[in-house]
Amino acid sequence: MKKFRFSLETVLDYKQEVLSALQTEHAAILARVHAQEDLLEELENYYSELDAEFTERKLEGITILDAMQYEQYLRATERQIEEAVEILERLRAEAEAKRLEVVEAKKDTSSIEKLREKKLDSYNKAVQKSEELIIEEFVTTTRVMAAQGAYA
Repeated sequence: MKKFRFSLETVLDYKQEVLSALQTEHAAILARVHAQEDLLEELENYYSELDAEFTERKLEGITILDAMQYEQYLRATERQIEEAVEILERLRAEAEAKRLEVVEAKKDTSSIEKLREKKLDSYNKAVQKSEELIIEEFVTTTRVMAAQGAYA
């Protein structure tokens, strides 16, 4: 019997390549999300430390000029935090969109893989049936030959 050949093998290969590329892109976006989360955490920690330092300096007594500088640093850090949050939200939305693309590509690939498995199973059953017929013919021929030899 001829060797198994799946007619959609090239399509399956293409779909798997697309899936792999999408997974790589998704991983890259997730890495950017994690980096942005780390940056945001650093900014929030810096803001907390700066605010605590400012509060401590106010209790000790601080010049108006120094107080104004602290206020400017705090406001600038707040703006950086807001920008970091916006970027993080955008990245998370991008990651979610890419995740949905990966899910769709996975569905496409899975359906073709399942079809391939069914075709392979069908092929294997046909091969098995063919082999059984060959064995059955051999056994029948052997019996007929043995029976002819007994009469001779």
